[in-house]
Amino acid sequence: MSSEVTTNTTGYWYGNGSRVDAVDVLNALRRYRTAESAAQRRAREALGIGENALLALRVLVDAEADGHAVNAKELAERLQITPASTSALVDRLVQSGHVERRPDPSDRRGVILSASGSSMRRAITVIDELDTRAFAVAEHLPSVDMAVVVEFLEEMTSVVDEIDADKTARRADGPRSVPPQA
Repeated sequence: MSSEVTTNTTGYWYGNGSRVDAVDVLNALRRYRTAESAAQRRAREALGIGENALLALRVLVDAEADGHAVNAKELAERLQITPASTSALVDRLVQSGHVERRPDPSDRRGVILSASGSSMRRAITVIDELDTRAFAVAEHLPSVDMAVVVEFLEEMTSVVDEIDADKTARRADGPRSVPPQA
């Protein structure tokens, strides 16, 4: 069985452009990222919250489903934001009724965060709808194809992470002088 996929063909089946190449893969990945970003935007709009707030709700909803409690420190680590930003985010989410603060039963000074009942139901509905539809597509892939896709996406993640790490390292080193050209 051939793994060729017809994309922008100019011929019948095997004409010019009938094979998927690296550009087709990257373009498909870009289209997916654009569609996913639009879905995330719609979810944020449905809930009336921003990007970090949606991510925070997702962390809290997932933790709740796993029977795990989340405090502000863990939320900051999971979102990779500063404690000050986390505090402001949690304050906004509490004020809007999306998050509740409760005493930590294992630490009398600690506070556990949880998505509020109505907010959790709305967030779960919005998030689960997207997850369920994406899972339905992924589960139909043959196992060997799943392995290829996972490996590809992990390598792409590494490339992006390396670029981000290189930029961070360059910023930490400060501006570099460029030697004059002869």
